Amino acid sequence: MNSPDSNFPLLPHHKLLAFGVARELVVAVHEAHLRGAHLRDQALRAAKSCALNCAEGAARVSRADKARAFAIARGEAAEAAAAVEIAALCGEASAESALAVARLADRVVAMLTPLVR
Repeated sequence: MNSPDSNFPLLPHHKLLAFGVARELVVAVHEAHLRGAHLRDQALRAAKSCALNCAEGAARVSRADKARAFAIARGEAAEAAAAVEIAALCGEASAESALAVARLADRVVAMLTPLVR
């Protein structure tokens, strides 16, 4: 189960493996400790939005609604990774943290792509 605690009820997004990786992405972005406030805010908002849209997509009923939410989640994962990458280029984050975030974002995008189609 992907829920944060065994006392949590099992909700649709807890069954979605991509949600678990999206949660890891949020943590990785947070732990990147971006020094620039603007990119830090942008990266965290995008990573959180990725996880939240995964949850929304998992809970939707119609195929079109699910695909829309998962497509947004994909875009947000890419945005989070790009923000950390740009921060690293500007010396506001480490290259290692940018790589860690990029790897997680790549996993989320790969997991969500078939759910969008």
